[in-house]
Amino acid sequence: MSTLDQHKKFEMESLNALFEHMVIAFIIDNTERKKHEEAIKKLNIDLEKKVDERTKVLHEALLELENSKEQLSKALDTEKELNDMKSRFVTMASHEFRTPLSTILSSISLVSKYNEDNSDEKIQKHVHRIKSAVTNMTLILNDFLSAEKLEEGKVFVRKEDVDLKHLANEILSEINGILKPGQKVNYTHQGLDLAMVDKQMARNILLNLISNAIKFSPDNKTIQLETSITPKEIKIIVADQGVGIPKEEQEHLFERFFRAKNVTNIQGTGLGLNIVGKYLEAMKGEINFISELNVGTTFTITIPNEA
Repeated sequence: MSTLDQHKKFEMESLNALFEHMVIAFIIDNTERKKHEEAIKKLNIDLEKKVDERTKVLHEALLELENSKEQLSKALDTEKELNDMKSRFVTMASHEFRTPLSTILSSISLVSKYNEDNSDEKIQKHVHRIKSAVTNMTLILNDFLSAEKLEEGKVFVRKEDVDLKHLANEILSEINGILKPGQKVNYTHQGLDLAMVDKQMARNILLNLISNAIKFSPDNKTIQLETSITPKEIKIIVADQGVGIPKEEQEHLFERFFRAKNVTNIQGTGLGLNIVGKYLEAMKGEINFISELNVGTTFTITIPNEA
């Protein structure tokens, strides 16, 4: 082998040895890619935040819409109830007011006639009828006035020290004119004299319960009225021997305009017990009753004796 060939061979072996130890490296700058990824990530976060905000706004709007719908529904129901109430009032007033007014008119005419004959007994009979008719009209008007105030939210509790025994006797004197022949009210009181109550509410409660007991009891029956006062509680019990309330209708007793089927021929508005319930609710009191057909009904009222 010539020297030249040997030299070439050596170069080839050197090159081969060099290639055996070579490393190929690729360097890539990913700074821009990282920036794009961060930008996309931030964009996604912002987008999610906006979606959450829009969802929240939409949810609140739906809630407001639902509330508005509910309020509108309540307003429509209230308006319908008021229209029904007005319609019932017109129907009831035309009947209930006509009867006592006719009684007053006829009795006054007869009193004038009897006066010429000096018929004192007959005069007293018609004077009693006049008083009874006027008292009934007053009770009816009181019921509607109280119902209107309650409906308009104009009733506020103003508690004060009230001589409950004196108030009860005052009411018994007022409604004496509506007692039926042979009827009487036995009244007893126990405990303290003064009760911490709203006087006007207490008056209306007593007036309604006692007048109902008189209306729904036949002639010659006794009505029991009991009041008692302790430092913690005021109790009122009114018991009659009247027609009673049908068991299947008792759950409706405190509803407005409710009248049991066995008393439709007896004068009344169907508002009294509803008003009593509202007054007791305002004074944080409660009312319970037991009733049996043709035996009678007993109402028991308890009111906290506190300011």
